[in-house]
Amino acid sequence: MRTLFLALCLLFVSSSAAQDGLKIYISADMEGLAGVVTGEQLGPTGFEYSRFRQFMTDEVNAAIWAAKEAGATEILVSDSHGNGQNLLIEQLPEDILVVRAWPRELGMMHGIDTSFDGAVYIGYHASTSNMEGVRAHTMSSANVTDLQLNGVPMTEGSWNAAIAGHFGVPVIMISGDDAAVKEVQSVVGPIEGAVVKWNHGFHSATTMTPAAGAKVVADKVRAAVERIDDFEAYVPEGPLVIRLSLKHYQPVEQLAYLR
Repeated sequence: MRTLFLALCLLFVSSSAAQDGLKIYISADMEGLAGVVTGEQLGPTGFEYSRFRQFMTDEVNAAIWAAKEAGATEILVSDSHGNGQNLLIEQLPEDILVVRAWPRELGMMHGIDTSFDGAVYIGYHASTSNMEGVRAHTMSSANVTDLQLNGVPMTEGSWNAAIAGHFGVPVIMISGDDAAVKEVQSVVGPIEGAVVKWNHGFHSATTMTPAAGAKVVADKVRAAVERIDDFEAYVPEGPLVIRLSLKHYQPVEQLAYLR
């Protein structure tokens, strides 16, 4: 009986510690946050922007603490909306590193490498080719009308998943509206999805409160990290063919000089 007891104790310790020491990358946008419906929440000129900087920070903190509870010991956060200076970084845990502002070599995924075990998306939105989704766009709402990789329409989430996949890192969780979560899952696979609002159009949604949204985010991040071995990196088959459509011909003209 004593031998059986010790064996069970060892089994419990090994299984509970299986996910210790994980390194997680968090890429945070704003359009997919609970409560966001228009530009008033998304930039310095908006009358609600200061409040939504706080809500963004709250959702990211919820993701951080949930990841830590599930075994993450190292986390890098990328502030990936607008000017890249939205998060209230003084409210983040002291052991967190934050990527801020632009330009960056890997855009919204700058700093990711083969040492990471998984990537998490917070506040993501649907693509410019999607007829649904709050504030749906890809990279630049002012310039880009479509982005495809091997014939597949790309969201920022699926594009960033390909960047992570280049380093063998799986995306394990996304939060945003229903359209954003569905669209990324359709390309990347059945990752954990935290739906914090349901879109009615480009500037309308039924939304959770920020506190409720943060709780859902925490629950899904925790679930994702706890089963991190279930996810696979998104690696599109080569040769890669990128199709980019722009609103104006001048950028295309300039890109043509690179031939």
